[in-house]
This record gives sequence, C-alpha cells and structure tokens, in this order.
Amino acid sequence: MIFGKLLGGLFGYSWLGFLGALIGIYIGHMFDKGLAKNFSGAGYSSQADTQKAFFRMTFLMMGRMAKADGRVSQDEIRWAEHVMNRMNLTVEMRRQAIELFSQGKDTDTDIESELKDFRSKAGRHATLIQMFLEIQIQAGYADGDLNQQELSLLQQACSILGISSFRFQVIHQRILAERAFASGQYQEYGGAQRQYSAQDKLAEAYKVLGVTPENSDAEIKKAYRRLMSQHHPDKLVAKGLPEEMMRMAKEKTQEIQAAYEIIKETRGS
Repeated sequence: MIFGKLLGGLFGYSWLGFLGALIGIYIGHMFDKGLAKNFSGAGYSSQADTQKAFFRMTFLMMGRMAKADGRVSQDEIRWAEHVMNRMNLTVEMRRQAIELFSQGKDTDTDIESELKDFRSKAGRHATLIQMFLEIQIQAGYADGDLNQQELSLLQQACSILGISSFRFQVIHQRILAERAFASGQYQEYGGAQRQYSAQDKLAEAYKVLGVTPENSDAEIKKAYRRLMSQHHPDKLVAKGLPEEMMRMAKEKTQEIQAAYEIIKETRGS
C-alpha cells in the first residue's frame, strides 16, 4: 500500500518543499497502515466465511452420501466419526458436525442450494473444492464400494461446483490409487480386494502422482511439486480450509511424498 505515501509526499512537497514531503510521506504511511489493516480484516472475514462454508458442506454432503442408497451403514457412520476424530473437534463443533450429518441425510435438505452457496464462497479456490470432493469420494467408499446413487450425487456436485467430468475421473482414479497405496490392497470397482506386489505398489505410486512410467524424471518431479503445492496445509487453510482439517491435508501430502520416493528409488534418481 503506497497510495497514502505518494499523495502525502506530493501535497507535503507543494506545501513546505522537501521537509513537507517527508512529513507528508510519514502521514501517508500511517494512512496506508490503517488501510492495510482494514483490507486485512476484510480478508480474514472472507476466509472465516469460507471455512464455515467448507465445514458445513463437508458434513451435509457426507450425510447425503451415506443416505444415497436409502440406508446408512455402520461403516459410513464410522467414517464420519473417523473424520471428526482426525479433525480433533471441540465438543461443540462435534455436535455441529453430527447435526449437519443428520441434516444431510434428510431429503428435505436442499443439497443443490447448499452446494451453490458453497461454490459462491469457495468457487475461486479450485484446490479447496478439489479437497472437498476428495473427502466425499472417500466417504463414498466408506462401506467398500461406490454405488451408482453415490456416483450420481458426486457427479451432480461436480456440475454445480464447476468440475468437469474428465477432472472428476482424474481425481477419482487418484483417490483409488491412494487407497490402494496406503492399505497395500488393490480394490476393484466392484469392491473386491486383493493383496498386491511391489510392482503393483509402484504402479499405484505413478497413479497417485497422475503420471506414467513413460513420463520423464522432470515431468514426474513437476507433477509431484504441483500436487504438494495444491495440498499444502497452510495454503489450503489460507484459502478457507478449516484449521481442524489440517491433519487430513498433512496426511495427503505424506502419501504424495511416499509415492514420489518410491518412484525416485526405482528410477535411481
């Protein structure tokens, strides 16, 4: 902010010459500090609103995902509790999360309007919306399989949030790879699982980064850095991710880091 200093300096110089310019610059500096504080306050308010919207939409959508096939399984309830535990919520915030989850299950809750409101607050932060979608895809697999009703709900959310079908598929495939990479099990689309080999783990590591063995070392490093930047906890919080979700973001970066290390070790780079 230099508007005040420039204006003060010009007026001061026309009034008392060089000495007046110094006085004017000082007065302008104090004006700029006040202006900067006001802008900072506005930015914080906007960030707080986005954090609240993210928190609200996360648990509303999670409840709707759980109810998508007509019944809520114990696995889906345990997943919601798992997310709350990872967020280390206060008693009051946990109560709010449970209430939002219940509201999401209620078909009278207008999820479409809620998603539109969420986009209006977080739409300019593509990485934040991506993080939201990743959480919901994970919620869909809480009971072992993503059924057609859950898939349709996710596709509806993508349409409202401005995520293309291609982008959704890329994110979806990466989530499947991350699940397999973290658990040491390969999951078929139908839900069946099998143990996999070191070669399978390497293949999943490539998928986690969204690259292939044909990519060069430089291309893989670039993809790794891009994903690390997108999921950096501090950056996500600055964009509106609730601070309680930092642990989830950190775990995501650890998975990305582990995948990259396996690829590096295999390539000897």
